[in-house]
Amino acid sequence: MKWFAAFALLATAGCTTTPVRAPDFFTSLSALCGKAYEGRIVSPPVAADASFAGKRLMMHVRDCSPDTIRIPFHVADDRSRTWVVTRTASGLRLKHDHRHRDGSADKVTQYGGDSMSDDTTRRIFPADAFTKALLVREGNVAGAANVWALEVEGRTFAYELRRPARFFRVEFDLARPIAPPPPPWGSR
Repeated sequence: MKWFAAFALLATAGCTTTPVRAPDFFTSLSALCGKAYEGRIVSPPVAADASFAGKRLMMHVRDCSPDTIRIPFHVADDRSRTWVVTRTASGLRLKHDHRHRDGSADKVTQYGGDSMSDDTTRRIFPADAFTKALLVREGNVAGAANVWALEVEGRTFAYELRRPARFFRVEFDLARPIAPPPPPWGSR
């Protein structure tokens, strides 16, 4: 028995197993910088999503810095939406930057929330206090319960919105990049 234990010890000497950590979410998102993808709605159709139905949906991981990633989301020729993911001291923040064709800010813009999880593939962003106040002020009381999610897993990037009686999810195939669309409205 002592011989077997000594053999096992020798056989494993020099063999160390260092766990391989998955890249953090921000790093996975940064790896997509400069690339664009076409998407499709995968949630059940509802009247609230009628403005997206049958239109070309594109996302472009356009501007990346060590702390901020800007992802324009185009619905056909509507270039008013940009998702902005920023590092914070406690995690990540998702904001929605909405612009008019002339580049001016929409009255409903910069809404979103913070994610404090460290999930490497999916981040959830509940509406923050600013967002709740903005949406209630603008008559979207139901929107105060919004929870957004971003996901980067395998060959899929997903954007999701949930609240009671509302679910919207669009998925983009990361294995099939497309030519980048024109810049979003209001970009430099």
